[in-house]
Amino acid sequence: MDALSDLSFFAVLMKQGSLSAAAQELGITPPSVSKRLAALEARLGVRLLNRTTRRISLTPEGETYLTEGAHVLDALDAVERAVSGAKVTPRGLLKVNATLGFGRRFIAPTLSKFARAFPEVEVQLHLSDRPVNLVEQGFDLSVRIGTLPDARLTARKLASNARVLCASPRYLSKAGEPTHPRELPQHSCLFIREGDEAFGSWHLRSGGRQETVKVRGVLSSNDGECALAWALDGHGILLRSQWDAAPYLRSGRLRQVLRGWEPPPADIFMVFQTKANMSAKTRALVDFLHAGFESYRSGSTEDAAVW
Repeated sequence: MDALSDLSFFAVLMKQGSLSAAAQELGITPPSVSKRLAALEARLGVRLLNRTTRRISLTPEGETYLTEGAHVLDALDAVERAVSGAKVTPRGLLKVNATLGFGRRFIAPTLSKFARAFPEVEVQLHLSDRPVNLVEQGFDLSVRIGTLPDARLTARKLASNARVLCASPRYLSKAGEPTHPRELPQHSCLFIREGDEAFGSWHLRSGGRQETVKVRGVLSSNDGECALAWALDGHGILLRSQWDAAPYLRSGRLRQVLRGWEPPPADIFMVFQTKANMSAKTRALVDFLHAGFESYRSGSTEDAAVW
């Protein structure tokens, strides 16, 4: 096997995420995949993967081989396109990651349209409540909210997304409506636990003024839909992205509180590996998503009608 063939093999293996899935994609048996991987590691003199019965993960050497190898494969693809002069049709497997709620409500329907426009591209959508490692887990693109990636990745803004404080009329009629952030500790507040981050401190800005308040409440969840359901049921004040709260603000089932005070925004980004020559399938998806969400970037994020 030559070096380019080995690079392509290893890229397929990491894209599929397991020896058995790679075997199915390559049309060979899992023992053949294992044998070829062992031969590749023997040729390079390093271990590329840590393997258990359930999963594989990249060693530092494996991450370098995968990342730098992708540049080589992309450069070869660019040379062949330049020589042939042919227009490249997007095709092949795309692995996409997105957050649970936003992915289900917005990304999945957009991918349905993408699949009709690009029938030769196979899309796998993985929804999760935690950020993924694009390189190690073999994702081509991830849709993330709020947190920008590290310098090894490229981010392109997909949508503007303000966050709002809101509560149901039922709760506000019982507990009263706060008029200043310093009144929030006297209210029951609902929390979304994201990863292992500390929670319970809300940061608000009004013009040049800033307030950080420690709030409390008896209900918290790692799932935004649960917290939203509790807010609708009158359990307290919720800090939530506008894309999720907007339908209920429009219907009146939720009311925005402390309108003059704004939490930090949580804009939505497409994140992908930095490449000199992005593959045709990835570029097609990036451009398709960017065009599909244009109205969510140009509209005012303070207007619930945007979402």
